[in-house]
Amino acid sequence: MQNPTQWLSSSLSFLSSTPSLFKDPKPKPIIYTLLILSLFSILLILSLTSSTPSPTHTRPDPFLYPTHQTHRIIYDQDKTTPPPPSIAYLISGSKGDSGRILRLLSATYHPLNHYLLHLDPSASHSDRENLALVVQKNRVFKAAQNVHVMGKPDFVYTKGSSPVSFTLHAASIFLRLSVKWDWFVSLSADSYPLVTQDDLLHIMSFLPKDMNFVNHSSYIGWKELRKLKPIIVDPGLYLSEGTDMFYATQKRDLPSAYRLFTGSSFSILSRNFMEFCILGVDNLPRILLMYFSNTPSSLSSYFPTVLCNSRQFNRTVINQDLLYSIYDSHRNDLRSLNSTDFDNMLHSGAAFARKFEPDDPVLDLIDQKILDRSPGSVVPGGWCLGEPGNNTCLTWGDASILRPGTGSQRLEKAIVELLLNGTFRSHQCI
Repeated sequence: MQNPTQWLSSSLSFLSSTPSLFKDPKPKPIIYTLLILSLFSILLILSLTSSTPSPTHTRPDPFLYPTHQTHRIIYDQDKTTPPPPSIAYLISGSKGDSGRILRLLSATYHPLNHYLLHLDPSASHSDRENLALVVQKNRVFKAAQNVHVMGKPDFVYTKGSSPVSFTLHAASIFLRLSVKWDWFVSLSADSYPLVTQDDLLHIMSFLPKDMNFVNHSSYIGWKELRKLKPIIVDPGLYLSEGTDMFYATQKRDLPSAYRLFTGSSFSILSRNFMEFCILGVDNLPRILLMYFSNTPSSLSSYFPTVLCNSRQFNRTVINQDLLYSIYDSHRNDLRSLNSTDFDNMLHSGAAFARKFEPDDPVLDLIDQKILDRSPGSVVPGGWCLGEPGNNTCLTWGDASILRPGTGSQRLEKAIVELLLNGTFRSHQCI
């Protein structure tokens, strides 16, 4: 079957080689021109709307899928265990963050998940290309073909509405890339996991797929004057380079058609909810997107407000984002974590932590004590049974078989306490 371009070219050649089909004894240049243009337009539309063949996948790396049975271990699936879910990870960074992104990718990697890597415009195009080449050359990532690099970056401010626009853009890319993911998680380069993916997927497999982990509160307090009433213009929406945020002198009243909620910028959102925000027929997400487009801290307010004002999703919210962080009120920012925080992180039951300085020794401690990850390699689990230091997973297991460790017990305890302490419903959208 010809592709659309070949079909269009052959069709035009046919038209030019058979003038007798359209030739009038009395030439009418205008009608003839309009007819040719109409046919060309129809062929062009058909070529653009015709279904394109699915991309051909390269054969899996033989070192990852060895044919010898002695190198491959298959476990019988426990019939009582639900199938593992899939998580769509957005990992983003800035100039000089390529190494941190790759380390975070290795620490959170699992063949069932999907990954989108993003370097903002402050990084050079060559940095973006090098990141893509490293991913392409990695045998583990190449085998599952589930890691993608965003070629055209989005400019994202820490304040303003550009973070919401970027998050929705990335989620829409995931919806186009694959239908097989259940939760969406956005991680910055200064984040790191506190459990293995086998731990996380094991616990998430027992939860309803529409559950959303979002810190939220309708108590606005001081945020009313500093984060909700001010009117700003986010240059990240229309400029390619960073400039100062523009603040208007006017203030606006709080809305009365819906209730505002605030929370943290990190959340674990269900696929159903992301489809509601991007593809849903309900107009609420777009109304709130327009309202928050000119507010200073839209990312920490947009998703909680959409969730809690929607009858479809306001009962799916867990008032906990499973992120360990320490807020520094003096700096009005998160405090950098270090080795002195390790025990607290370990016993918090959180799935992720933020923020970390580049190559801080506490990251090596997490790799050794929690993830069992060797430098430059992925985290072993039910799918990768190689020896420590073997970053090619010469012994390949079944990706659908999870081997959770002690991290799953800590995470399970934290979630059970959230659901069974009698305050789960009373803390929903209050």
